[in-house]
Amino acid sequence: MADIKTFYLPDLGEGLPDATVVEWHVKEGDTIKLDAPLVSMETAKAVVDVPSPFSGTVKKLHGGVGDIIETGASLADFEIDPNARQRAEAESTGHHHGPKKSVGSPAPDDASKVVASDDGGEIESDGKAPAQREDEGTVVGAMVSGNAVHTEQVSSAGGVKAVPAVRALAKKMKIDLTRVSPTGAGGVITMADVKNAAANGGAALGASGSQPAAPTRPASAQHLAPTLPEPGPAPSRTPVSLAGKAVRTAPPGKDAMGQPEQLKGVRRNMARVMADAHAQVVPTTIVDDADLHAWIGKQDITARLIRAIVVACKAVPALNAWFNGKDLTRTLHPHVDIGIAVDTEDGLFVPALRNADVLDGAGVRAAIKRLRSSVEDRSIPASELSGYTISLSNFGMFAGRYATPVVVPPTVAIIGAGKLSHDVVAVMGGIEVHRRMPLSLTFDHRAATGGEAARFLKAMIDDLGLPQ
Repeated sequence: MADIKTFYLPDLGEGLPDATVVEWHVKEGDTIKLDAPLVSMETAKAVVDVPSPFSGTVKKLHGGVGDIIETGASLADFEIDPNARQRAEAESTGHHHGPKKSVGSPAPDDASKVVASDDGGEIESDGKAPAQREDEGTVVGAMVSGNAVHTEQVSSAGGVKAVPAVRALAKKMKIDLTRVSPTGAGGVITMADVKNAAANGGAALGASGSQPAAPTRPASAQHLAPTLPEPGPAPSRTPVSLAGKAVRTAPPGKDAMGQPEQLKGVRRNMARVMADAHAQVVPTTIVDDADLHAWIGKQDITARLIRAIVVACKAVPALNAWFNGKDLTRTLHPHVDIGIAVDTEDGLFVPALRNADVLDGAGVRAAIKRLRSSVEDRSIPASELSGYTISLSNFGMFAGRYATPVVVPPTVAIIGAGKLSHDVVAVMGGIEVHRRMPLSLTFDHRAATGGEAARFLKAMIDDLGLPQ
């Protein structure tokens, strides 16, 4: 009798509740070796290559490209090859990095890979999923694992069907997705399609050539999800009918409205984090302006802003802290790790600028450049997206003066820097025009007082007002 084992999606890091299938590296019926690439999964933080926990034949793949699979749900079934090497029950994988974190934890020799199984991948197939795991705390609160697969179609933008990770790869490799011929189910562009297009050079951005024909949908592509109507041009509209009356007196119909799109990856996690923060934190915001009139020469605004936050954290440690609302405990940090909000097409990332209190201006600029680059190409490891002690949103790079940025537990405060402006300022004997930076400070009033927040903001303003 064949020995069939089921591999369940491990926790791919930090208690994330689910992940999206980006690309299967095998198909049903293929043979695979132990630790060979099985599937690429997109989490809220990165694209992770999950290795095979067994040697044998792939009997069933649970989900297709674009499907969301919850942590602990069935990922693939294997028929074990008794003659091939299997990991022994007691054999260490060498990937452990703490209790309850070994399954799915980053491998020490390759951060893009994870441990397939804590006990060598030998997961018993008794027809039941593993027992419900204990809720794993994360930097944004507790997230509970489940055992369901959400079957959904890949979102379509610009007539191209691809998951965010594929779009990010195409952007990095300067590939025009509209010129790539899809091979995935339902006309979905896969990682392999982008790599092949880069190899033959026919789909480079700006290259001339005709658009590929619209892919046909094979019957096999419709076994995972109901078919939705293909996007098409909206019917032309005029303000009045031929009779001279208003065309529409009711809400627009389905054809005139946008189609609902399931949030995935980064945006899906962002929605959870923001809702969780709104439910937990008691936020209060104070605002003021820092006068930069005394600055000498051209200076790095971001580096000065980081320095001002560090100075304020040293002056008022209560805001450079973590707060546990359940136990009513707080942790004051002697170091300053600043979470820098980075806006991308896929959603919001908050990488941590480590040891900001010991970096000079050049070090700050180099570290931020590295973080932004790794976020843009989705190579940033999960360890750099958590553990910060205070946050910064430099939204003024785009627009806006003041804001009420969201404090994400367990942190206590977040600073928002608005758009610089030249304001008329009253001085002794008249008026002058000074360049000023609007600042917004949102803090969790459960963990800090209004006086502490005001002194923190004043310390920032005083440091930003120095000539150098």
